[in-house]
Amino acid sequence: MLALGFGFVEGGSVTPRPQAGNPRPRLFRLPQDAAVINRMGFNNRGVAAVVERLADRKRRGILGINVGKNKETEDAAADYALGAAVLAPYADYLVCNVSSPNTPGLRALQERERLIALVGRVRAALGTPHPPLLLKIAPDLTPDDMRDIAEVAVAQAIDGLIIANTTIARPPDLKSRYKSEAGGLSGRPLFVPSTTVLREMYRLTGGRLPLIGVGGIASGGNAYAKIRAGASLVQLYTALVYQGPGLIAEICRDLAARLRADGFTVLRQAVGADHR
Repeated sequence: MLALGFGFVEGGSVTPRPQAGNPRPRLFRLPQDAAVINRMGFNNRGVAAVVERLADRKRRGILGINVGKNKETEDAAADYALGAAVLAPYADYLVCNVSSPNTPGLRALQERERLIALVGRVRAALGTPHPPLLLKIAPDLTPDDMRDIAEVAVAQAIDGLIIANTTIARPPDLKSRYKSEAGGLSGRPLFVPSTTVLREMYRLTGGRLPLIGVGGIASGGNAYAKIRAGASLVQLYTALVYQGPGLIAEICRDLAARLRADGFTVLRQAVGADHR
């Protein structure tokens, strides 16, 4: 993935124990909407298998590792703490995914008190020093939710937020045959709602936290809009399904041209430009 031209790559979500994920079919293409619906359910081989692979990997590039909880775990914070602590030596940054719609009860971890407790448990397990710790949040948040998350992130010195995960909303203009499938919707329909949350979180945090913009990026214009809204970094996934790996170089070229056109010499000058 790094060889395709990405500046960084994130793997996961990884759970402490292996799990099969939700029953198949669990991934649906919505080509008329340039979208995907998934209800994977954190299917993965567990922390031990990931450690074995990463131990053999030559360290290069920037690698983020995203951790989650096993479906049946009641003490969610324990799973996040374990996964983060074991994987920290192999990660350039860590992500607590508290926003997947496909694990029952997971999104409730974004509530203020539960989030404070989770971050505290993870930090205690990591010790110091440790890689930067980020939270991945949902696009389906109320204004009160966003305010709470922003306050917790600043007060707990979280190193960054990833905005946003897939949405459980279904815009009325979806056209594809699988539009009513359960799961998280990603791709083009997610661009506007995820960018709206990104812009608001930048405002609420006063630009003090690095934000990673995700959701519906399929062009240099989309990536630039996220950056101007407050993203220091951007991620994409669904657009690769429809446009292939050549999209990465295309976005990089277009971003460079847009920065020059607006008089910016480096990308960080454009971060949050819409707020100024």
